[in-house]
Amino acid sequence: MIKSIVKIVVAIAIANALWRSASAYLSYYRFQDAVSELATHSGERTDGQIKEKVAELAATYDEPLDADAVTVRREEHHTYIDGSYTKPVALFPGVEFQWPFALKVDGFVIVPTKASDLANPQ
Repeated sequence: MIKSIVKIVVAIAIANALWRSASAYLSYYRFQDAVSELATHSGERTDGQIKEKVAELAATYDEPLDADAVTVRREEHHTYIDGSYTKPVALFPGVEFQWPFALKVDGFVIVPTKASDLANPQ
């Protein structure tokens, strides 16, 4: 009887740890996807505007990333957005780990065609 209870408690603790770690990574991947979308459509934004938007997205996805920890670099048709942060993840009751996450996004910039560009092709 006691052996069965111990097995159930261990199974619940493992399931809890898996749920919390999977939730942390799922949130990170959703955040990274949103930042990738931002990088793709960043053609007319300044670097400061991109940093602010990344900070807004971090708040939306509950990621503890500060705008000061974000770097934006542009080369030809690419926008690179980098940053890193640690996120506390409580795998077990009373046990919290600081997990590092790195944000590295390379977005190929898509510039929409304007009607005036169609009238005067270069």
